Amino acid sequence: MLIHKEGRKTLLLTTIILVLLNGLMFRFFPESLLTFILLFVSVVVYALMLNFFKKPSRVYEGDLLGYVNAPADGKIVVIEKTFEKDFFNEERIQISIFMSFFNAHSNWIPVTGKVVHYSHQEGNFHAAFLPKSSHENERSNIIIETPDGHRVLTRQIAGAVARRIVTYVREGEFYHIGDRLGFIKLGSRMDLFLPLDSEILVQIGDEVRANESLLARLPQREESHEKRDS
Repeated sequence: MLIHKEGRKTLLLTTIILVLLNGLMFRFFPESLLTFILLFVSVVVYALMLNFFKKPSRVYEGDLLGYVNAPADGKIVVIEKTFEKDFFNEERIQISIFMSFFNAHSNWIPVTGKVVHYSHQEGNFHAAFLPKSSHENERSNIIIETPDGHRVLTRQIAGAVARRIVTYVREGEFYHIGDRLGFIKLGSRMDLFLPLDSEILVQIGDEVRANESLLARLPQREESHEKRDS
């Protein structure tokens, strides 16, 4: 299992603390029930942290042009038509993925294309599963333009516990579906805003896996039909 670079220092510090605590307990209270309870809790906590900071090694074959990749592991909590006023000033289909502490928190590029906008906004730290977290919480906004001319907004959102959003992409650079996008520490959420006539391939409540689950199929441009007909 690969460990994400954002978690290496945290895991090292956690290892040192847990080894010291358990070592002291076994040194001075070797037969105490509390010693074995601490050992059990330590193993569970460390296993959860390993899962949280793991870096999935899933990759797509090819660019899958026209499809939208799940940019994170988690649960689909929102699929709805919404008016996106910050960047598009038009109605869009919003798909939101909630990442619990039990999910890996690596983030991935949802579509092949060029990053035409990146910005980071300070904000609150409401629970990430609440609808208001999408526009009130601290967040990073990434707009990617596909080769077909579609623009997809991807939003990394900090949650009630999360205090750090890491984004690797740069404005003006071209990326492929499934490339590394970033990382959000602790419970958080990702929103995507897609063209209104996109074909949605998931349902609310679905558990999705980054670089494995496809969320939607983008609409075909009229130019594409014309080229096929000619």
